[in-house]
Amino acid sequence: MTFRHLRNLLVIALLAAVVAGCSSTGGRKRGGYYQDDGPDANPPGNLAAVPDAEPRIEPLASGANKPYVVFGKRYVPMTGDQPYTQRGIASWYGKKFHGNSTSIGEPYDMYAMTAAHPTLPIPSYARVTSAINGKTIIVRVNDRGPFHDNRIMDLSYVAAYKLGIIGPGSGEVTVQRILPDEVRRMVAERESGRRAGAAAAVAVGGAGAGVAGGAGSTAGGGAEPGALTGSDVSVPVPVVLSAGETPTAMPLPSAPSAPVGGTAMNGLPPGRGGVASGPTPLPPAATAAAPVIASPAAAQGPAGSGSVYLQLGAFSQPANAQSLAARVNGPLTAAGLPPATVEQAGQLYRVRVGPYADRNAAMSAVPTVSSSTGISPTIATR
Repeated sequence: MTFRHLRNLLVIALLAAVVAGCSSTGGRKRGGYYQDDGPDANPPGNLAAVPDAEPRIEPLASGANKPYVVFGKRYVPMTGDQPYTQRGIASWYGKKFHGNSTSIGEPYDMYAMTAAHPTLPIPSYARVTSAINGKTIIVRVNDRGPFHDNRIMDLSYVAAYKLGIIGPGSGEVTVQRILPDEVRRMVAERESGRRAGAAAAVAVGGAGAGVAGGAGSTAGGGAEPGALTGSDVSVPVPVVLSAGETPTAMPLPSAPSAPVGGTAMNGLPPGRGGVASGPTPLPPAATAAAPVIASPAAAQGPAGSGSVYLQLGAFSQPANAQSLAARVNGPLTAAGLPPATVEQAGQLYRVRVGPYADRNAAMSAVPTVSSSTGISPTIATR
């Protein structure tokens, strides 16, 4: 073999190696995209105030938890309740993937507290702690990646922002899975806190809050906490109501129920994106009002026989209750749920979804109602 032939072979081999290297680090190999990625032109303000993902029990996505192969490496996702803790480098991804489908089938939202992981269950939740500054966040895992040997997790843009790794592009972290038993405890604590807050709202309702609740309390002239007045879109504080109040019928035009698009589920890995973990935004205020239905007075007893509801709020002003019902009916209809109705009991106007056959049926609907409306409902019976 002549020197010229040997030189040509070496050049060909070198070019082949370069091409192979490019193909292994190209468009779909995640991790490290922070080098030419970033926020969009008009990022939301106060990203540090974006709340952590709120863990809840969710069924595993069937398509996103099957074994898969990427770049010749086989990955076997976890499907059991085994603990998981790993220390390594986390990177992030932003506008280049914003809106793309994730492995679970949801569009990636760079401003939601989500993450991608090669093998953690989808969906699941994890604590991510920075080894540099000690900050800890909670993210919802809904995507696969990164597929670099030196990366253990891809964070959404806002999650990386809150951990302080946007500038450097990556950082050393500890990832700890939040197991289902702990998720259940967290859910119970949240519900307990909401009930306590609702009871407190009822207790002080007569002191200018405008909410009537509890024995001997009356509705004041002010607006209740969280009430919708004018163009307000804030969420009312749910209150616990007694069933013995005398109702007054007050029929009004029915609320619109135009559906709002939802998100697809159970996509196959390895999709790229992050999590659209936030609730569906409520549509603009509707002009038509929800009907006010007279709620029959009855002593409370065991829940059953279609007497259980999910309550989204209670108001002393019917217009505020109608406004909330009109705002949530689109997302509820899109999710295949019954529309919210307004029921009057004494001086209160209650916004409710239902009825459900029993308490278990109502509890089963809580996650869907919550994710569709952005409101965590309370169980109410009559």
